[in-house]
Amino acid sequence: MIAPLVKGWCPGALRPMPSGDGLLVRIRPTAGRLTQAQAAGIAHLAGQYGNGLIDLSARANIQIRGITDPTHAPLVAGLATLGLIDPTPEDEARRNIVVTPFWQDGDGTAELAERLGSALLDDRTIDLPGKFGFAVDTGANPVLREVSADIRIERDATGALLCRADGAAGGARITPDTAVHTALSLARWFIAGGGRGRMAAHLAGGATLPAAFTAIQAAPTTGTPAPPPRQSAAGFMIGLAFGQMRARTLSALADIAPLRVTPWRMLLLEGRTGAPDIDDVITRPDDPLLRVIACPGKPGCTQALQPTRALARAFAPHVPAGKVLHVSGCAKGCAHPGPTSLTLVAQAHGFGLVRDGNAAASAIHHPLTVEQLLATPGTLMGKS
Repeated sequence: MIAPLVKGWCPGALRPMPSGDGLLVRIRPTAGRLTQAQAAGIAHLAGQYGNGLIDLSARANIQIRGITDPTHAPLVAGLATLGLIDPTPEDEARRNIVVTPFWQDGDGTAELAERLGSALLDDRTIDLPGKFGFAVDTGANPVLREVSADIRIERDATGALLCRADGAAGGARITPDTAVHTALSLARWFIAGGGRGRMAAHLAGGATLPAAFTAIQAAPTTGTPAPPPRQSAAGFMIGLAFGQMRARTLSALADIAPLRVTPWRMLLLEGRTGAPDIDDVITRPDDPLLRVIACPGKPGCTQALQPTRALARAFAPHVPAGKVLHVSGCAKGCAHPGPTSLTLVAQAHGFGLVRDGNAAASAIHHPLTVEQLLATPGTLMGKS
C-alpha cells in the first residue's frame, strides 16, 4: 500500500491547500454561524472564483473548492467584505474552535465562543500545534464528545460549567466569566509541559494535569453519534450527501434562515420549523446516504488512489440501519478517522476491505475491483 503524505496542517482562507481540483479554501465562521448575507455571499464567490462546489468539514468549517492562483486574491477580498477573514494566516489557524449548534439565544454559548476566539488572537504567547483545538459544548448534554478537540468547555453532572482536557474524565469548575482564562491556562500548561501534538496523547504519554483540572467529574455520556436531520429547539437540521453542496444549494438555503455549521457535515437552519423544500438536501433521518462516508477521492484529492463517491452512492441502499460504510481514497481516512462497520480503502488496483476498523487498519481481503464490490454489496455489508 502506498503511504499517504501527512501534511500536519489545515487549510485556511489565507493559506489554502492544493488539492486535485485546485486550491481548497477553508472558512472558519465565528461561533460556527453564518448570517444569511454571509451564506449568500459565500455561494456567489464559490461560483464566481471556484468550481461551484462547497464542502463542510468535520471541524464545522466551510470549504470552497476549485480556486486557482489568479482567483484566490479576489476571493479573499470578497470574503473580507463579509467579515470572514482573519488578519493573518497565523490568526486563522489559532482560532480553531468548534461550537455546539444547539445553543439558544441568551444561553451565553455564542458569546463565550467569540470571547475565546478573541483571546486566542490577542495572546501571542500561546503557540499551539496546528490541529490543536477547542470545543464549546455547553448545551444541557454534551454533543461534541466524538468531535476532535483538545480543550473542552462543557458541563458537569450537575449542569455547572467545567473546563476539561481531552482524555481526562474530570475538569475544573468554571463560570462564564472565568471560562476563557481557565481554558487558556490549560493551553499554557500543555505548552510548558512539552506538548507537541494532541492533548489526549500528551496525557496518555504520562503528563499529569494540575489538580484543579481533575477535581470535578464531567457529565456521563454513552456516546454522542451524529444527530440525524430533525427538528430541534434551535432550528431544523439538514444533511448533505458526503457533506458537499453546490453553490446554488447554499444560495437557496441562505434565502431561508441564518445557518449554523456543524461538525457532522450538516447545517442547522436557525429558527426554522419544518424541513425545507430544496433539491440536493437530506431531510429524512432514514436516508441511506447518511450511512455512507466518503472523501472526495480521485481526482479531487491528489493523494487518492481511486474515485470514491460513486461507489459509496451505489453501496448506500445496501447499508443496514445502524451500520456505517466508509469509502476512503487512501489510508489516511481523512473523512472519518475512526472505525466503521466496513471500510473500503483505495489501493492502486482496487479497494481493500476492513471490518470494524479504520482506513489505516490491515485489510482482511486482497484488493477487489469496483466491479467485484458491486456484484455483492449486500453480502459485504453483512446482509443475508
